[in-house]
Amino acid sequence: MPFVPELFKSLRGYTRQDAVADIIAGLIVGIVALPLTIAFAIASGLPPVYGLYTGIIAGFLISALGGSRVQIGGPTGAFVVIVYGIVQQYGISGLTIATIMAGLILIILGVTRMGAAIKFIPFPVTLGFTSGIAVVIFTSQIRDLLGLEIESVPADFIGKWSAFAEHIGTVNPTAVVLAGLTLLTLILWPRVTRKVPAPFVAILGATLATAIFGLDVETIGSRFGEIQAALPRPTIPEFDLTTALTLVGPAFTIALLGGIESLLSAVVADGMIGGRRHDSNTELIAQGVANVVAPLFGGMPATGAIARTATNINNGGRTPIAGLVHAVVLLLITLFLGKWVAYIPLAALGAVLVMVAYHMSEWRSFKAELTAPKSDVAVMLTTFTLTVVIDLTVAIQVGMVLAAFLFMKRMSEVTNVTAISREFQRRGANGERVDLRDLDPALDGGIPDGVKIYEINGPFFFGAASKFRETISEIANPPKVLIVRLRDVPAIDSTAMHALKEVVRRTRQDGTLLLLSDVHAQPMVALARSDLLDEIGEENLHGDLRGALDRAREHLGIAEIFESVAEDLSVEPTATDQAATDPAAADPAS
Repeated sequence: MPFVPELFKSLRGYTRQDAVADIIAGLIVGIVALPLTIAFAIASGLPPVYGLYTGIIAGFLISALGGSRVQIGGPTGAFVVIVYGIVQQYGISGLTIATIMAGLILIILGVTRMGAAIKFIPFPVTLGFTSGIAVVIFTSQIRDLLGLEIESVPADFIGKWSAFAEHIGTVNPTAVVLAGLTLLTLILWPRVTRKVPAPFVAILGATLATAIFGLDVETIGSRFGEIQAALPRPTIPEFDLTTALTLVGPAFTIALLGGIESLLSAVVADGMIGGRRHDSNTELIAQGVANVVAPLFGGMPATGAIARTATNINNGGRTPIAGLVHAVVLLLITLFLGKWVAYIPLAALGAVLVMVAYHMSEWRSFKAELTAPKSDVAVMLTTFTLTVVIDLTVAIQVGMVLAAFLFMKRMSEVTNVTAISREFQRRGANGERVDLRDLDPALDGGIPDGVKIYEINGPFFFGAASKFRETISEIANPPKVLIVRLRDVPAIDSTAMHALKEVVRRTRQDGTLLLLSDVHAQPMVALARSDLLDEIGEENLHGDLRGALDRAREHLGIAEIFESVAEDLSVEPTATDQAATDPAAADPAS
């Protein structure tokens, strides 16, 4: 399917009424995005303008090129942890390179149509790092919420709380009260009306109170200076191969987070608006382009923002035009109201981020997941702990590896290797009346002596290969014919084929004929592409068990003929031969 952004599709039949709804929604979302973009930048260890630039440029590109009609793009809380770590270790130039690399990875994923694959990230991993990010965001705001006088806050989680404890005597009561009032506004205002966004009301009220009453609290201007009323010129960062190689891990983490959150947001949006579903691959390409371009203008990583997307939908936005308007609104605020942004108190921004962290924590889902199977709980808690204490990149890597091993273990338990002929013998030995048709209709002709039938149930892959080897090795006396039935094997991998090849060679040494029956399309293609099909022989592959049993009977019949001929040629002498050597043998009376 060609790359066609939803913007071009939605313009067909676009009406004046649609335009009015999109403009109103875009205006509201732009106002909501103002404090959030600034807050996410500050929490990430960046100047506030980086958040504004990202909301403007990345937000515009994601709406213009994306595969969702209502997706709103920009900086989000998911990136705070990873961005802060990159800035602390590699500086802003390192962040720029990592973000561009992440954008290229997202473009490749979209072009190769890997959009659906990203959705397969296990839920315990996603919940673990999402809840961990929420804890880290909350921790990062303690300094501003309490107005603590700390020159430099440590990067690690334990170091942060140690620093907070050491400087607890520097709490600013005014900042605490202002943060508390901002939180109350964020909680209570939606009960009054949802037409005017609560974050805008809370930030506006806190800013006016600070300016009018001259409150002794730290503001954006006092820490970062006045907001530049212009967009920066594009700048290509200095590319260092050694640094770029060290940033491959963080870049993949940014790409993975961006892909997961954008597609999750798009899925949520589909459910809210109904009708047309988003194009995952087009959305990934748009996210990639945004993350390549935005850093050139001083931006940070961007993705689809669930809260802003929901705000867009709830206020009537139904096409990407609303997202474009939202980006334009942010641009106009930057150009004409930038100097007023400098008066926003950091305690109020901290309160906004605390609410973001609360909603992001998904504590109800986290609590419910604790009742899941112990292995899933272990994956979630490991990912959560590593996100908080160590690093998000490490957390995702370890969480995915643990989830993969867990998946392999469960799949190996699902795949069984059973001996049909042994089951028949077991029932007969217990005195049961055995009708082979009860075991399988294909056995109505019986199982010839010297034939053993084994059946594999489930995917035959490396997780189940060892079980197959162990089961076959338990055969004490090699049979004349060994039938392996694959009717419930939808897929086979190279490790399983290697195990099968070992069995082929072993049966050949034992003089046993190996037959395969009920082979599906994927295993047949895999066998044909390898040399295993030649080793087994096409005449020994059968579409059903009856065909395999007929081949076994044919083989046993030929074997009996050869055995009788061998007996005739090599066995004891006949009566005539005995008479020639022993005269007494020819006398019946004797």
